[in-house]
Amino acid sequence: PHRPFIDAVKIACPECGGKASRIADVGNPWLDAGIVAFSTLHYRDEPKYWEKWFPADFITESFPGQFRNWFYSLLAQSTALTNRPPFKNVLGYASLLAEDGREMHKSWGNSIEFNEAANTMGADVMRWLYLDHKPEQNLLFGYNKGDETRRRFLIPLWNVYSFFVTYANLDGWEPEIDRTSFGRDWRLGDREIGDQSPISQSPDPGNAQLDKWIVQRLNETILLVTDQLEAFRSDGATTALEGLLDDLSNWYVRRSRRRFWKSETDDDKAAAYATLYHVLITMTQLLAPFIPFTTEAIYQNLVRSVDQDAPTSVHHTLYPRADAARLERELLDKMRLAITVAGLARAARSAADVKLRQPLAQARVNVASQKEKADILELADVLAEEINVKEIEVVAEVGELVNYKIMPNNRILGPKYAADFPKVRRALMALDPAQAVATLQQYGELTLALDGETIILDQEEVLVQTESRGGLAVASDRGVTVAVDTALTPELVQEGNARDLVRAINNMRKEAGLEIDDRIHLTYAPPADEQVAATLENFAEFLQQETLALSLEPTSKPQGEYTGTVRVADADLVIALRKA
Repeated sequence: PHRPFIDAVKIACPECGGKASRIADVGNPWLDAGIVAFSTLHYRDEPKYWEKWFPADFITESFPGQFRNWFYSLLAQSTALTNRPPFKNVLGYASLLAEDGREMHKSWGNSIEFNEAANTMGADVMRWLYLDHKPEQNLLFGYNKGDETRRRFLIPLWNVYSFFVTYANLDGWEPEIDRTSFGRDWRLGDREIGDQSPISQSPDPGNAQLDKWIVQRLNETILLVTDQLEAFRSDGATTALEGLLDDLSNWYVRRSRRRFWKSETDDDKAAAYATLYHVLITMTQLLAPFIPFTTEAIYQNLVRSVDQDAPTSVHHTLYPRADAARLERELLDKMRLAITVAGLARAARSAADVKLRQPLAQARVNVASQKEKADILELADVLAEEINVKEIEVVAEVGELVNYKIMPNNRILGPKYAADFPKVRRALMALDPAQAVATLQQYGELTLALDGETIILDQEEVLVQTESRGGLAVASDRGVTVAVDTALTPELVQEGNARDLVRAINNMRKEAGLEIDDRIHLTYAPPADEQVAATLENFAEFLQQETLALSLEPTSKPQGEYTGTVRVADADLVIALRKA
């Protein structure tokens, strides 16, 4: 009951018979909540116990509803009683809204009950959605957001795990259980700090470097995640983890795929298995507080299934550690540059509408420093394969690839400099465009001399127009510019057709229900298109290698367990597939 109805209630005193009425002045109930740092910890009767736990390390509530209520009340009462803050860290987060930005209300029909959401989208998806969100911004919650989160992180993680399990089972590979190396009871966190490395090493120098790099990326991420968690920034930790997964999936696994499929040596394949196994286990431990159910499933299969003496749960293992002093920064920077160059090349191809499976003659790269130029040349073969070009060339001047034009942003600089704006324009236009753009990309600002004074313009105040040179598709970012030559020779077109055929035949293998190691025989109807016919003749060996085909022969009536028509170079090709 509230006022005024409560005022009608009187309570009789059993001793004097008097009637007790409501006290007119009642304190805010948040005052009672504000004393919990003392009342729940026995401040009066057990001061030593209270001192052990006070102040709290962390407190969190929705900021809009609490900063003038609970947080304030806790601070005020603790200050009055002890002249000390009652907590060391406070996280006040913003509000949760529906996907369309509206508040959630049952009466509106747009509220989602917790158990319903957990059952529908999955508890780990919900956890990652919340943890990956910047707390100072409102969180838009719903099933579409859950689907985006699952596609962005949970599915790629499971795909890498599934890739490893598929090939490990196919080869009968099992890890070497070396507790002197892994620490007691599989608790990888007990290993010597910084000694996060797999047991086997590849005899191939390039693959050995790739293995070493992904372990270094893992150690780098351990440090980043630990720093972010110690600062109570879960969103920073998830960003670091998503970056590691992207590098693992889209660089390491893709670059190593052939090693699992048909490695040149058993030692190289063993090193690939040991490295990916090590990274997956450590990532599982690193991710365990974020997605406890997914990581538990992975741990049970990868660890407990091969070692019953290992801890019962991933949540019983120690958290991974790494030593910043032992990180190989040069290797990390070199591979990060290679990933950037490959990404820019793919962007340039996309802008020119040239698919990645189509080989091109050349990619030309401009970078800022001599060290970066040396790194690109060292990884030229890797980049040529990634970009799908025949040659990588490092050019000294970005002007060899693009023409730049720089202009002032009139909307910003006009009001800012008023009568002096024409002088700013002239000073800016007098700069060498290529050098000015390189400075902007590297430092984020330009310095201009104006009537004996120095002014600084940032990136928003300078407009840059880029025009690629003839026959080149160009992409640029942070001081790195990549141009690919889009001119196609008949030989390049045929090789592109061959790669399209490989993709189509391997899709047919999946549709036919074949195992990944099944050998096949292929027959095809002779195509009328001359380019496609030349492709089948000139790239027959390549097609057989990439599809595990023991034979590839033309016939007037292709027959097999699975027959399909594939589209190659605007021509239809009938192909029949038979398991060997």
